[in-house]
Amino acid sequence: MTTPDALLRDALAADPARPLVTYYDEATGERVELSVATFANWVAKTANLIQDELAAEPGERLALLLPAHWQSAVWLLAAFSTGLVVEVGGDAAKADLVVAGPDTLEAARACTGPRVALALRPLGGRFPTPPEGFADYAVEVPGQGDRFTPYAPVDPLAPALVTGGEELSGAEVVRRARATAGELGLGSGARVLSGRDFESWEGLAGGLLAPLATGGSTVLCRHLDRLDEGGLVKRRTDERVTHTL
Repeated sequence: MTTPDALLRDALAADPARPLVTYYDEATGERVELSVATFANWVAKTANLIQDELAAEPGERLALLLPAHWQSAVWLLAAFSTGLVVEVGGDAAKADLVVAGPDTLEAARACTGPRVALALRPLGGRFPTPPEGFADYAVEVPGQGDRFTPYAPVDPLAPALVTGGEELSGAEVVRRARATAGELGLGSGARVLSGRDFESWEGLAGGLLAPLATGGSTVLCRHLDRLDEGGLVKRRTDERVTHTL
């Protein structure tokens, strides 16, 4: 049995230089591409932030109130690395800690535990004025360590993800990711373009976990509806997309 964070370690060992997550915001023209090594570095820093600065413990609940974004993908893998139970779009009032974007700050205030805010600005920029009651992720994460070791190994049978009202262990997340990859016909080198959010298993698996599980990569497109058919064809061609969700 394995865990989602182990899939990232496997990808890092196999080919750290290959692209893993490419992100577009079709409303602003932003494009960010992260190699496996760069993505893993962000995950390690974020996991250190969770474990050391936020003092979160395995089994605690994280409400991830973010759109499908490269930083959302980072937080998901960091949560898996630290043994948190993460729910995208979860109820902040029932969570032990919450991570919010600029559009979900008010909903996030229902959490009585640590609150982290992401500006979601290009290149991971910080808020011009930090939101009151929140730690600014862009301020806190740069100083964290580039390597992460959990205080206790993550149990693959422990809860890791809540999606569609169902709680999955880390091992179940990996098994389902591989099954979804098979259903979609993904293999090594597959490049998946997704405009779906991460609140459903289909969006989460197709846009991140299934490509990660099979040696592929993902092109996340926020505001994909801004592209006409010609723009979508160009995006797929430019990014050498093999599968579109």
